[in-house]
Amino acid sequence: MVSTIGLHNFVSTSQPEGPSSSTGRGNEQADRECLLILDGRALDRECLASALEDHDLGMAVAAMGTIEEWRMKKAAYPPLSAILFNLGGRKVTDHSIAEEVRLISSEFNSIPVILLADTEDLAQILTALECGARGYIPTSVGIDVCVEAVNLAAAGGIFVPASSVLSMRHLIDSGSRDTRPLTTMFTHRQAEVAQALRRGKANKIIAYELNLRESTVKVHIRNIMKKLKATNRTEVAYKVNDLFGEAASAEV
Repeated sequence: MVSTIGLHNFVSTSQPEGPSSSTGRGNEQADRECLLILDGRALDRECLASALEDHDLGMAVAAMGTIEEWRMKKAAYPPLSAILFNLGGRKVTDHSIAEEVRLISSEFNSIPVILLADTEDLAQILTALECGARGYIPTSVGIDVCVEAVNLAAAGGIFVPASSVLSMRHLIDSGSRDTRPLTTMFTHRQAEVAQALRRGKANKIIAYELNLRESTVKVHIRNIMKKLKATNRTEVAYKVNDLFGEAASAEV
């Protein structure tokens, strides 16, 4: 189950009553579940905890610097529903961070771990999921989306940003296409001529711009047509665009 940042209608399966507080502003936590915020930066975790509480998270919030701190203080809080691990500018592709995520996910195997990080890089998101995270929230989203993401993970779903889903779709689409640069299929001159054909230029213009004889341009076009199995210059332009896409624009 994948959620994107376009989701705004998710309703938690459990809606506890009463206010929550990581700083002791409420005593009605006994029958509620709890979100654990892990962040070594005191100000950041306290501000995040306060913001989540003010936006109807629906669970108590415990803001701790480390897992060890949670172990010492967990008796004062309701059972965990989810863990929000704030990486800040750190990257989950770093070995030490990836190992920490794995250890937390393994220790709390029935509790979803959600990462909050400054980057939306697809490699970071995929690594996070491989390490056992059940969600990845970029800090570019608003607090309301963060609340929905936490609730979704707590209910058993997986949250990833929409940008990563679009990136994955692009990779899937491009995987079925030959995305090699023009120069790997053509000689340098053929690549220049193919690019000019893609732009709809006439033979005389191509010859003038590339400082070639028009007869030489025609020879290049015939060779290009053979390699692409095209029957005319219009088909050449279409196939170059279809095969190489944006890469063709950057060539030559």
